[in-house]
Amino acid sequence: MTLSILAEAAVCGSGGGGHRHPAPWPRNDREQAANDQRGPIMPFTPGQPLSPDALYRRCDAADFSFASTDDLARLKGVPGQDRALEAMQFATGVPVDGHNVFVLGSPGSGRHDFALKFLRETAAGRPLPNDWVYVYNFDDPRRPRALSLPPGRSRQLCREVEQFVADAQSSIPAAFESEDFQAQREAIAEEFKEAQEAALKEVEEDASGHQIGVVQTPSGIAFVPVREGEALSPDEFKKLPKEEQDDYHEEIGRLTHKLQHVMRSIPKKASDMREKIRQLEREVAGLAVTGMLDELLERYADLPGVVAHLERMREDIVENVGLFLPSAENAPGPPQQAGADGAVRDAMQRYAVNVLVHQEAERGAPVIVEDNPSFPELIGRIEHESEFGSWVTSFNLVRAGALHRANGGYLVMDAARLLAYPQAYDGLKRALRTRELRIRSLADDIGLLSTVSLEPESIPLDVKVVLVGERIWYYLLEQYDPEFTQLFKVAADFEDHIPRSAENIERQSRWLANTIREENLRHVSAEGLARLVEESARHAGDADRLSADINYMADVVREAHYWAERTGSDLIGAKDIDRALESRIRRGSRVRDRLQEETLRETLRIETAGSRVGQINGLAVMQLGGQAFGRPQRITASVTLGSGEVIDIEREVKLGGPLHSKGVLILSGFLRSHYVNDRPLSLSASLVFEQSYGGVDGDSASTAELCVLISALAELPLSQSLAITGSVDQHGRVQAIGGVNEKIEGFFDLCNERGLSGEQGVLIPAANVKHLMLRRDVVDAVAKKRFAVYPVEHVDQALERLTGLPAGERGDDGRFPEGTISHRVCERLLQFADWRRSFARKEEEKGDGD
Repeated sequence: MTLSILAEAAVCGSGGGGHRHPAPWPRNDREQAANDQRGPIMPFTPGQPLSPDALYRRCDAADFSFASTDDLARLKGVPGQDRALEAMQFATGVPVDGHNVFVLGSPGSGRHDFALKFLRETAAGRPLPNDWVYVYNFDDPRRPRALSLPPGRSRQLCREVEQFVADAQSSIPAAFESEDFQAQREAIAEEFKEAQEAALKEVEEDASGHQIGVVQTPSGIAFVPVREGEALSPDEFKKLPKEEQDDYHEEIGRLTHKLQHVMRSIPKKASDMREKIRQLEREVAGLAVTGMLDELLERYADLPGVVAHLERMREDIVENVGLFLPSAENAPGPPQQAGADGAVRDAMQRYAVNVLVHQEAERGAPVIVEDNPSFPELIGRIEHESEFGSWVTSFNLVRAGALHRANGGYLVMDAARLLAYPQAYDGLKRALRTRELRIRSLADDIGLLSTVSLEPESIPLDVKVVLVGERIWYYLLEQYDPEFTQLFKVAADFEDHIPRSAENIERQSRWLANTIREENLRHVSAEGLARLVEESARHAGDADRLSADINYMADVVREAHYWAERTGSDLIGAKDIDRALESRIRRGSRVRDRLQEETLRETLRIETAGSRVGQINGLAVMQLGGQAFGRPQRITASVTLGSGEVIDIEREVKLGGPLHSKGVLILSGFLRSHYVNDRPLSLSASLVFEQSYGGVDGDSASTAELCVLISALAELPLSQSLAITGSVDQHGRVQAIGGVNEKIEGFFDLCNERGLSGEQGVLIPAANVKHLMLRRDVVDAVAKKRFAVYPVEHVDQALERLTGLPAGERGDDGRFPEGTISHRVCERLLQFADWRRSFARKEEEKGDGD
């Protein structure tokens, strides 16, 4: 609306100090030149009806240098947003931390398209950033390593390592099945067997020399006495002499000790044998993979990090060669590792390369748009798989976030969506502040769970973040988050309105031509464009401005294309634009029509003829969705003797907002200063919006409230055929308000349905004349003198038009002339003051008598 910039300034200025003061406007010569191209404001006399030419500033198609949008060249960027363009150029050009961008403006201004097109053009001239992969950390499996590769080589590495592992899974078993390996393995086993047999044979020979035999029993090896090649039975042994028995016991004890020594040496020899076999396996495995791995090392010799990982992978393959052998099916371990298939999967997962970021483009930095900026989608996540009833993870399940994909380039996000997700904004700030990306789960980040999980190595971050949102988000973050201004130092502020200059009209037309070509729509004729320019000014609420809501204008063209197609027109003309606008209003006017219907049926009471004391027609604007419409509102006042209080009934019942209450409080200040400044106000007045059942805010009815208060005070009837809108200050000067076109049209529609008498009209602030872009039927009615629009600069001018009496000016004697409105008001206020003084005296005398 017209005064939206004032509301924005109020938001900016609220709170404590530290806010930047706006520079004098206009800020530069270009804006001044644009302002100089405004059309002239039609001359008018305050209090007198405006001419039809002052109600609508037309656009002449003959002034265009083109016949249709088909003749226009493409436009780069968004029309009229030079301020935002300069901010983006600075932010993307300065190589200093913290110069991220917040693009702020109203929806429909093309903020997202502007940011994307600008960033893509800028990114095309920047170098392509590196790829990033995660690989297994052989020293600490919980901390996967991050490797950086030149653009486009990550997937090549992934494929080549995968092929290498697949080849190793066939070459290693083949090497182990070779005759040479089997012969060497058998030789090592035979050597162990021979050594074991030799040691046992030595014990047997020693025992035989002492007539002791060696027998195999279920419990192991035993020694027994022997005579003439036969083992002695226990009974026969007992018959031997005592000395001989003792000799046998001594020898058997010695042999047992010797056998125990031999048996204890067997595990060590077996261990030595296994180590020799493992060493043989390592040598064979190393020989099996060396050739293939050397080729990889040669291809990646320019990347020390990759070379170091491949060398470490070679060592791990040699150390864990069992992963490549079918015999792993008999290896102990968890069920998922058993079997040949399990060994193959384990090898693939252990030595795989997890491509985190791969640059597809041939040149240029990435521009990433994240429509779902949740914490994991932004920072990255670690996924889990279900295996045998438990959740497991690995470095292969580490997934990139939007910041990873945008690293080295630009990331664009919607501010409101970012703030809607838990911890997403904090995660973004931490990444920008530390300049590194550390992937962790949201539960771990907020301390909700404490589980053993992966801790991937952090990745350096170099990114420009562009947040796009409405101004309220920017101002709230700037006010309440100290870190925000340190990280987002650049604000690209979009204009809501741009000057209605020939240059801007052409630029908006070229932007529409872009849309028409991209969507294969019919082109718009010069007459249709002239009508669109007028609608853009009306949408801006200012005859001298164009709306920056280019998406709204594009929607009108899309709908007009439909109507032009139905009529078979080659070009979209002014009639098609009118048809589209009428259809849009028709679809959204149900509530407006029902309110007017109830007013015509006098369920809602609004008088448009005659005159009444203490009653006036104010004007309000209702905004429903994308449509706004004016609605007449009956305001009444009553005045009695009192203590000078003006009661706002809306405020008393908590239906009035602070701005409305402010406007009411100004009224008593005007009464004191303008009429009787030497005596206290001795009245009690009440004001109310009749048949208003919702909240009331804004001060645009304060002029109407002052007029109806004076009417009730002076007992002067006000014309009901007139409605009034405007804000008023304590000196009675009428100030500009918003929605002036909708307010006038709302009252006109009611009067038109009841029949225009020629006496009906609307009083508006003179400051709003430049904002008038009224409907054609209203302008036609004014031209035929069946309706009127009156600009007023002071409340006295409004009162004169509403009552038909002169307002009166204070003379040299300090009094107002008789027969004037001011004289009647003063007399009534003096009368109230006398009554109050008399009443107070009587009360005092009564008290003395008691």
